[in-house]
Amino acid sequence: MTIRKCIPYPDPRLKTPAAEVAEITDEVRAIWADMVDTMEAMPGYGLGAPQIGVMQRLAVVDCSAERGQAVLMANPVVLHASAQLRDHDEASPNLPGVFAKISRPRAVTVRFLNAQGEMEDRDFVHLWATSVQHQIDHLNGRMYFDHLKPLKRKMLIAKAEKLRARG
Repeated sequence: MTIRKCIPYPDPRLKTPAAEVAEITDEVRAIWADMVDTMEAMPGYGLGAPQIGVMQRLAVVDCSAERGQAVLMANPVVLHASAQLRDHDEASPNLPGVFAKISRPRAVTVRFLNAQGEMEDRDFVHLWATSVQHQIDHLNGRMYFDHLKPLKRKMLIAKAEKLRARG
């Protein structure tokens, strides 16, 4: 297991939809293991494979208080989203030093291929739901700040670039 480097925004891979995963292999399991290690080292609540330059529809999420409860997902898709929204500050290791309050559905039902290679439907609520949706955005070539109005997005990116230039 390895901690991988998160690619910096504006790397074009972060704006490119990831490829479907045909089956769960040892290679996929090794990528998931690296993703969990990387997520824990950040520390963060989730990670999408494109964030580390792997262009596959793989995501990991762990919002548990005690950690070690990571949900490993291949090809996740939202089947149902609640009408009730929840605001949460979101950030990304691909654009460090900045964050924004994003409104997302409070609860979602997600279908994905699990670590055993079986199709699974699972309900996520609160922070888990926010993180799962955030990771699915990464798999679709979107970043959290794409949910912001253009001026706010431009200001956020400019602030991150200023921080990066300072070192």
